[in-house]
Amino acid sequence: MSSKYKLLKEECYEANMELNALGLVIYTFGNVSAVDRENAVFGIKPSGIPYETLKPEDIVIMDYDNNVVEGNMRPSSDTKTHSYLYKNWENIGGVAHTHAMYSVSWAQAQRDIPIFGTTHADHLTQDIPCAPPMADELIEGNYEHNTGIQILDCFKERSLDYNEVEMVLIGNHGPFAWGKNAAKAVYNTKVLETVAQMAYLTLQINPQATRLKDSLIKKHYERKHGKNAYYGQ
Repeated sequence: MSSKYKLLKEECYEANMELNALGLVIYTFGNVSAVDRENAVFGIKPSGIPYETLKPEDIVIMDYDNNVVEGNMRPSSDTKTHSYLYKNWENIGGVAHTHAMYSVSWAQAQRDIPIFGTTHADHLTQDIPCAPPMADELIEGNYEHNTGIQILDCFKERSLDYNEVEMVLIGNHGPFAWGKNAAKAVYNTKVLETVAQMAYLTLQINPQATRLKDSLIKKHYERKHGKNAYYGQ
């Protein structure tokens, strides 16, 4: 594969294959993108291509205005959401989207995922937000672009920092996650799905389960994040 974007394509390909290996997607659903900030482009999975036949050279290179820079296949139908996030959130290096069962179920229920335990608190200090379902006029418009707006509006309304909360549910739709690179976006997607499953089971066992207390949230988050982190060091 002779391309100036060879490494970007390989990063994106490996992240997409990991998404499949982790059982987060079925058939051709789901996608991961990886960004090259220096060249203001990102690679993304082509639309409708089965994971078992996907190759690094199939990855489509796009600019932030949704123009194909390199590639012969149609990019993912979610491309405009990815590009909107890259254009507006300059610190992210990868974005992932799936239709994984438990996180989608919470999105369909239009509920934030409560912070019930320390697994959740190891990764963020608050509930995983669920953005409201998209308004009719936005659905009828530039839908995938407007999904990006939907995510940013949710974070603005709740005063959330995308550097700290690296995941979101879209009401009646499903999860998006991001990170410093494509691999971290996949990692966060798996964390989101696992926490979603744990929270569901928690409420089945005890419908009156209470939120994790603040002292444990602080302890577990700060063990892994910030200047005094020591977990895994």
